[in-house]
Amino acid sequence: MKAICQLTVLTGCLVAFSGCVTEKELMIKEGYPVAYADGFDDGCHSGKSAGGSDFDRFKKDINRFEKDAKYAQGWTDAFRQCETEEEARERRSRIRIEQQQLIEDRRYNNRQYQRYLDRAVFNEVDTRGWDKALRR
Repeated sequence: MKAICQLTVLTGCLVAFSGCVTEKELMIKEGYPVAYADGFDDGCHSGKSAGGSDFDRFKKDINRFEKDAKYAQGWTDAFRQCETEEEARERRSRIRIEQQQLIEDRRYNNRQYQRYLDRAVFNEVDTRGWDKALRR
């Protein structure tokens, strides 16, 4: 089972990095109608844009959407799916940034507390003669 998962991940990575096969082409090869795949492609770009992506733009062939049920269904399915995925990706990014900020704040607070403790300890110590001792 583990080998199959690794093979699937490896295949997915090869496809993603090869740039030779688009998701739309994969859908067509899997038997989806071309109109559905076209709508899915446009809807996904639109959904990602609506979800906060700076790399995608709204894309919808209005005439085709109104006249071609398969294009409209593909567009609608992809819009919801890709918008949700993009929102989740954005949320994970914000959470990672907030977690990193919390870690940095905790480190800063720990350093400040250590400085406070160091000062508190030395407030109780008579350091008057240390200058002579340190010069030796």
